[in-house]
Amino acid sequence: MTMTNEIPAPIRHDWTKEEIAEIYNLPLLDLVFKAASVHREFHDTSEIQVCSLLSIKTGGCPEDCGYCPQSAHYETGVKVEPLLAFDDVVEKAAAAKEAGATRFCMGAAWREVRDNRDFDRVLKIVGAVNDLGLEVCATLGMLTEEQARKLKEAGLYAYNHNVDTSEGYYKSIITTRSYQDRLDTIKNTRKADITVCSGGIIGMGESDDDRMEMLMTLANLDPHPESVPINALVPVEGTPLQGRPPVDGLEFARMIATARILMPKSMVRLSAGRLQLSREAQAFCFLAGANSIFAGDKLLTTPNPDVGDDRELFAALGLRPRKAFKEDGVPSYTGVPQQNAPDN
Repeated sequence: MTMTNEIPAPIRHDWTKEEIAEIYNLPLLDLVFKAASVHREFHDTSEIQVCSLLSIKTGGCPEDCGYCPQSAHYETGVKVEPLLAFDDVVEKAAAAKEAGATRFCMGAAWREVRDNRDFDRVLKIVGAVNDLGLEVCATLGMLTEEQARKLKEAGLYAYNHNVDTSEGYYKSIITTRSYQDRLDTIKNTRKADITVCSGGIIGMGESDDDRMEMLMTLANLDPHPESVPINALVPVEGTPLQGRPPVDGLEFARMIATARILMPKSMVRLSAGRLQLSREAQAFCFLAGANSIFAGDKLLTTPNPDVGDDRELFAALGLRPRKAFKEDGVPSYTGVPQQNAPDN
């Protein structure tokens, strides 16, 4: 453990734009030092939460999110596929656990959850994955309070619903769903006592002010999201955002560090776009306060680092996986060096 015995920084939900700008605009090394200090007050810095993400219903989404290859509005080559069979999802969840994941996230390319046979199947899948001892997360689009309650009863641990960007820039990226729709789904998730996973995407043409406003939206939720994924745009041919330049690793670190200071207890996830980062840039983001990643070679439909690469990075940095919320002891993880552990 590397947590200190110092008095923890206060948890706040009343951040102003000026206060956030003062933090965000610090010289980067000063910012990362401050964030690393906060990180050590609240977390074991040698632990990284390892998550796995599976698309259980791919393509054909009626939303027009400008970054998404699964939108029916764009020609991206993504094949529309129906909801996966129960046995297929559970088998993949078991394989993810065997590979070291402690959280299993399932995504469906829906605008909203509908009360039909597909939702009934999702509820059964959630229960089965929960029985495997994994933290079960889902991202299924907009959600009513009653639907959230059913997911909770089935065993859902977390629900992902990103705000994506600032409220002001949002309409430049998405027109088929309002910013308030997203906040309402987060509220419905909270009412059902499901933990919240909510973050955003950088690299979509937004300004630094937009990035800070997005973080302010998240940081002023009470309570803070338990998980805050920071994604870098992965430009996909056929989407309106194709051709956008890659996000610089130092910009990624600045967002991670600011999020860590504003939301000290949250798991801050170095999420999509990690494939574009060097080992050194990823290490810098971990120093800045990131303590969660997605493992596996694909995030829904976009590429992600190979498990073997993560294994080597974890070994080089002396990191180990954070155990699932419901398990005792250290989980078996092929990404962490263990004596006599099989190299698979």
